[in-house]
Amino acid sequence: REDRSLDLGRLFGSAGVNFASGRNFGVWLPVLGSVRISSRTIAIGCVAAALLALPAAASAGSANATALGHDLDSLLAGPELAGATAGLVVRAADTGETLYSHLGDSLLAPASNEKLVTSAAALDLLGADYSFDTYVRKNGTVSGGTLTGDLYLKGFGDPSTTAADYQAMANQVKQAGITNVTGHLVADDTYFDSTRLGPGWNWDDEPYFYSAQISALTVSPDGNATSGSVTVTVAPGAQGQPAIVTMTPANTYMTVDNTATTGSGGGLSVNRVHGTNTITVSGAIAAGAAAVVNQMSVDNPTAFAASVFRKALNDAGVSVTGTTTFQPMPTGLATVASHTSATVGQLMSPLLKQSNNMLAETLVKAAGVERLGSGSFGGGVNALTTKLGALGIDPNKYNQFDGSGLSRLDIVSPAEIAQLLINARSRPWFQTWYDALPVAGNSNPAVGGTLAGRMGGTPAANNVHAKTGSMTGVSALSGYVTAADGEKLVFSL
Repeated sequence: REDRSLDLGRLFGSAGVNFASGRNFGVWLPVLGSVRISSRTIAIGCVAAALLALPAAASAGSANATALGHDLDSLLAGPELAGATAGLVVRAADTGETLYSHLGDSLLAPASNEKLVTSAAALDLLGADYSFDTYVRKNGTVSGGTLTGDLYLKGFGDPSTTAADYQAMANQVKQAGITNVTGHLVADDTYFDSTRLGPGWNWDDEPYFYSAQISALTVSPDGNATSGSVTVTVAPGAQGQPAIVTMTPANTYMTVDNTATTGSGGGLSVNRVHGTNTITVSGAIAAGAAAVVNQMSVDNPTAFAASVFRKALNDAGVSVTGTTTFQPMPTGLATVASHTSATVGQLMSPLLKQSNNMLAETLVKAAGVERLGSGSFGGGVNALTTKLGALGIDPNKYNQFDGSGLSRLDIVSPAEIAQLLINARSRPWFQTWYDALPVAGNSNPAVGGTLAGRMGGTPAANNVHAKTGSMTGVSALSGYVTAADGEKLVFSL
């Protein structure tokens, strides 16, 4: 994985570009293209504002537009993109006029620009006020603090449930007068299907948090909907002694094989052995060095969630005599504890600013359940597709297999993304969606997101609001920018 920035100010001059009209455009536009180059991601940043900043009255045939086209053509034909396929569309947000298009109808891999489509369609289908519930229900009678029967834990897809949330539910069980369960703790994740990895995902991504397994009953280590994973922190010990490894949330479900030492540092590696829940830590960390933090996926997040809740029950003073089992919860049981997530509107920020893959996949499966009664990848994609026409997406120029863009099978054209960006502006949820986009050059991660470290100190800072996308061999950026004359533009590359 590489993330390179090319300062094209060297080509155009730091003050902007003087076109034939004599107008100076003093805004910069960052551009990431859907670029196919073997084994690397190329980021093209800091492109002169002239690439987008046309006067509001300009037409595609004007001198300004002609100069714009020449400069963009030159850029896209440059040596940095040799061998790449790059599609770019620039349009006026208010009128829809196409100001520039280069291979705009080409079907390219969107990477995380897929989240623009998923999030917009999910907001249309589920609504910004939609939320996810988790329930604890009892199957039996309670007498003298003892539940004679089973205790059920059922998830409805919440990707943000933390260990603290499970502890709060365990405390509710205790407050409901239950201190002992004679039966089993039964976990139910059947709101979604059992296919936990998306079509076209790479198997060697599986150990990492961005490719975690999807479950209707899961745990987030940080509350940002990075579900199905744990945070592994490696800190130095005393010189020559083993490194200190901790996990969040603390658990006994996963095991750590730690051979890392405290020494000169270098070569520290954290991995999860494929098909297991063993975290291996090897290499060395320098004495006195800052801790190294990694986030690793969990194999079988449902079982992990059940183990976290069982520990929470024990900590709350509730004992469970039986084992932990996994089966559907019967209907009609009494609720003894529950938790409700933030709304989908509120979850847009971690989804778009932090490019949260697992949240995107949760929205897909939830859409499938709500619209078609099928919590599968296929059902969810089919459900979201029912909203795409109104959002401007031509199904002949788009193919979706997951929600995050992690799938190598996803394809879409820049023209369709640009139309989506225009159509979204008329939706009641648009301001929430727009505010959730990463903001260029804003060093506050809660605002800048994946663009926090890019384009800082240029006029693009706090101007460009756009979704990034990157995989090996693919880079993308699509969003909004306001030109020097105040005209609002959309772009997709």
